[in-house]
Amino acid sequence: MAAIASTDASPSARGDAPRISFVSLGCPKALVDSERIITSLRSEGYELSRHHEGADLVIVNTCGFLDSAKAESLAAIGDALKENGKVIVTGCMGAEPEQIRDVHPGVLAVTGPQQYESVLAAVHQAVPPTHDPFVDLVPPQGIKLTPRHYAYLKISEGCNNRCTFCIIPKLRGDLVSRPAADVLREAERLVGAGVKELLVISQDTSAYGVDVKYATSQWKDREVRARFLDLARELGSLGAWVRMHYVYPYPHVDEVIGLMSDGVILPYLDIPFQHASPSVLKRMKRPAAQEKTLARIQAWRAACPDLTLRSTFIVGFPGETEAEFEELIDFLDEAELDRVGCFKYEPVAGAPANDLGAAIPEEVKEARWKRFMEVQQRVSARRLRRKVGTRQQVIIDSVGPTVAIGRSKADAPEIDGHVHVAARRPLRVGEIVTVKIERADAYDLHGTAVGF
Repeated sequence: MAAIASTDASPSARGDAPRISFVSLGCPKALVDSERIITSLRSEGYELSRHHEGADLVIVNTCGFLDSAKAESLAAIGDALKENGKVIVTGCMGAEPEQIRDVHPGVLAVTGPQQYESVLAAVHQAVPPTHDPFVDLVPPQGIKLTPRHYAYLKISEGCNNRCTFCIIPKLRGDLVSRPAADVLREAERLVGAGVKELLVISQDTSAYGVDVKYATSQWKDREVRARFLDLARELGSLGAWVRMHYVYPYPHVDEVIGLMSDGVILPYLDIPFQHASPSVLKRMKRPAAQEKTLARIQAWRAACPDLTLRSTFIVGFPGETEAEFEELIDFLDEAELDRVGCFKYEPVAGAPANDLGAAIPEEVKEARWKRFMEVQQRVSARRLRRKVGTRQQVIIDSVGPTVAIGRSKADAPEIDGHVHVAARRPLRVGEIVTVKIERADAYDLHGTAVGF
């Protein structure tokens, strides 16, 4: 995803303030990094431009997870150099700056992920601020690149896992959890600014706090542990939808299901299972007990019937046999996951997985991906049909002349399906309405607003 930052929603006097054009690539975690940099720049009086041409400087926040993402990042840097000429690069690709400078030696500076101070220092050197900082140039919740009604809330950086297909720990380091009170203060500011949905993210959300031994911090009148369950409970008390992403399936995840069944947080879990064959999972260095996973899914749904499960999988992992792929297909049918993404394995420079088995031919990857998606489409359609006739709360993301587009509690922005809503009065972006579901297709629901 690419986002060009703009401050059009919060106009300020232009004056002679230097203007920065900003490109944010990659995952929501990178988007949060971009928001932090932009917030700091705005507090120092810099303005943000929608266009490279005419700006005083361009910042490109790169993604370096896959070769295709690196290619997109390098192309964005090239475009910025062509259109502007003064470019600072940050983000995951910045962890290995030679990859960037070999292709684009003309960039002014390269910094790694999470190196906010280094980015700001590079900006100051290239385009010094014209006046002293004034904190009131930014709202209390900071500058956000998401719509006003939802926001990503990053609770930690880095990851302690060593999945063989992933180089994130190499790029972003080991797990570093934020104090619970810091997270809650940020969440409270966001909700106070009108955010109605908090999307909790990290590299490994359910590992939150393990690095600090679940240390407590002072939040209002009580001590709160830096622990997945405790943080989820406190976030759920703020009055917004709370959606959990990137949840590694540790045993203690079971404890959070009770909060979902009680309505404290959304009944939604984003768990990247990645595969279902025990032998592939072992090569991936992922949890490998397929039978236990299915039993846990059944137990979760028994405790919380409205639970939505989203996951991602990889087909064509090095050495993946037809039998191993069939195990994955069987799992899909039995697990009946609500929302699923599938990726064809792509070699990543420095990832141990590249040497764990024979590379799968591209035509085989494509055939397996197509079959996977066909099977999952049937599963998704089957599960969505069960919602016809029910009433669902829907948050509105966009409005049209006759139909608004929103999401139910089962749908995360940008990655899941939509609810198409007809209403007897115009709906507003960010409004939460009750919708009677009248029909379903493979990925989306359609209905009429019956409660406001």
